Amino acid sequence: MSVDTVSLTGRGRTAPTTAVRFRPGGDAEAAAVVRGRGPRGAIARGLGRSPGDAAQNAGGSVLDMTGLDRIGSVDEAAGTVRCDAGVGLERLLRVLLPLGWCLPVVPGTGRITVGGAVASDVHGRDHRVSGSFCRHVGALDLLTADGEVRTVLPGTALFDATAGGLGLTGVVLRATLRLRRVATPLMAVSTERARDLDDLLDRFTAGGDRAPYASAWIDLLARGGATGRGVLTRGEHARPDMLPAHARRTWRAPRPALPPLPALPALPALPARVSALPAAVPAFLPGGLLGRAPASVLNELRYRGAVLSRGVELRSVPAFFHAADALPDWSRPYARGGFVRYQCLVPYGQEEALHRVVRRISAQRSPAVRAVLQRLGAPGPGPLSFAAAGWTLALDLPAGPPAHPARLLDALDEEVAAVGGRVCLAEDSRMRPETAAAMYPGLETFRALRAELDPTEAFRSDLSRRLAL
Repeated sequence: MSVDTVSLTGRGRTAPTTAVRFRPGGDAEAAAVVRGRGPRGAIARGLGRSPGDAAQNAGGSVLDMTGLDRIGSVDEAAGTVRCDAGVGLERLLRVLLPLGWCLPVVPGTGRITVGGAVASDVHGRDHRVSGSFCRHVGALDLLTADGEVRTVLPGTALFDATAGGLGLTGVVLRATLRLRRVATPLMAVSTERARDLDDLLDRFTAGGDRAPYASAWIDLLARGGATGRGVLTRGEHARPDMLPAHARRTWRAPRPALPPLPALPALPALPARVSALPAAVPAFLPGGLLGRAPASVLNELRYRGAVLSRGVELRSVPAFFHAADALPDWSRPYARGGFVRYQCLVPYGQEEALHRVVRRISAQRSPAVRAVLQRLGAPGPGPLSFAAAGWTLALDLPAGPPAHPARLLDALDEEVAAVGGRVCLAEDSRMRPETAAAMYPGLETFRALRAELDPTEAFRSDLSRRLAL
């Protein structure tokens, strides 16, 4: 097991802190770290994709779980796979898709681990149909504060608290995941352009759930009559009959899984008309190069470049779900001092509040590097899980000058809390503890379970201390 002292930060690069990092290679080593923790406790960390401080622990221990990365064979009869918590979703999909399987919930990045997906209870574009990630977890192996490994099943209080519990109930070691059978590793995708926020919301609802995956890029620099304009993208898993004729002649159905799974099989060659991933941002671009004016031009080009309505095209699963992963440093040209991720939920029936949020952001004229709008469905049982019925807006704002978004985001918090909405804890880096308590009524239940299970607070993070979780 490797051990070093490092400065760690979230992907937003806003608040680095120093911790002792352990990289266990198995259960016994992970348990030794938990038992030997110091007074500042320990927290698990995956690939470090959380924008905030959920996987940091100033002055304490951090368990780098990427050394636990084994994938078991697919149970064809049950439609499940068992894998270690350090397995990245990107890698897991590369293994599953050639075998005719996919994850039922695929978040906007593949560069998070299975353990991170559980701790955040991530959602995907199909939340109205499929719910969040932990809805499809059949069992967890959880290392608790006493150094013991428990098998935790859905329907129990400990499972619910762990789902979206930000790693504060223990260290997820393994998970059994239920899978979705797919006929091809491709997505059938359609896009349409919306002239303003009302038009965008109407297009979301008019489409219903005929295509289970839907999300929209929203232009948060547009003002006046164009405020909230955007591009809506829908998708579904492509059937073989959707492939071009020449591809159907050569297409082979996925072969059954053979235990054990190979290390990293590649996706089959894509037929013509399949969209490729976008090119990466050049590494030589200096930080902070793209300010408000260049960002406005890029947003205009993106909006104008989307046709009013486009027929179905085929994309690979990574190109559809994880296009931003092809741009590893996409935020750097916008945000010299890092960025702040803000993801809020506004319940259905409170669309005027969503309008106010969008107008406030637009009036600020800060270049929102990433802005995505989605519809969500029924909430899961986790007291700290984010996703619930309503509209969710996620955006990244430059953290440094000249933006300094703290005052704007505090005002947005008030707007969202006033209508019964919430801000995503797993993405947060700046919210106040009283705001979190107001947004998450299940927080007291979560605290009570933690106090019973972990009275010495073995599991802590910078986020848990900041928000008094």
